[in-house]
Amino acid sequence: MADKKSPASGWPIARGDFLAGDANSPVAVVTMGSHLDEKGICDGGAAICGSCKTENLGLEKVIANIISNPNIRFMLCCGTEVKGHLSGQTMIALHKNGVKDGRVVGAEGAIPFIENLTGDAIKRFQEQIEVVNIMESEDLGAIKAKINELKARDPGAFGADPMIVEVKEAGGAEEATGEVRPLSGELALIHARMKVIEKMVTDIGYRDKFAAGVYSGKIEGVMIGLIVSFAILGFLLWG
Repeated sequence: MADKKSPASGWPIARGDFLAGDANSPVAVVTMGSHLDEKGICDGGAAICGSCKTENLGLEKVIANIISNPNIRFMLCCGTEVKGHLSGQTMIALHKNGVKDGRVVGAEGAIPFIENLTGDAIKRFQEQIEVVNIMESEDLGAIKAKINELKARDPGAFGADPMIVEVKEAGGAEEATGEVRPLSGELALIHARMKVIEKMVTDIGYRDKFAAGVYSGKIEGVMIGLIVSFAILGFLLWG
């Protein structure tokens, strides 16, 4: 039998739209935008099962719950994508490519910006987990069969203690219920474009400063040249 470890106290540590099952199971099931029979999937052998509708906070909660339980070694991605957010594609990109300047490298979602996960937490997720992708499948029979297949490959608990990260939620209803309410695809795209525009404005400011410096330097050079020329001319005429 594969070696097991105790998950973090109070596991799952992050609240969200999920159901916990056998904490010793090596399989976490993420249904992305679909709401499937979570109890049935957990009864079928999953450690935890739930949706992930956003490519930032929702993704961070999934990872926080996974790395706080060393027994989870597989993340089974299934269900349908959320339009605009593409949380599944972002999750897979994060596992493969990591994060640069706060953004998931290679992510195609509208706002794939990570705020609560440190570099160590992301590295732990990458090392602890094997991603298994059967996205767009909502067939419970196929999902349970894949869980059994992965359980048969259980390598045992990851060789480190549970890692705990705090996922700070937004206020209001989300904080009270723990439910992540995704933005509409259109609003998410607006947010993403605003960030791009903000970066472009910053870049333009830097370019303007550089151009102003060059122009100022040219003016100073011309003035110095004129002064020197007049001085030489005066010396020749009156010397």
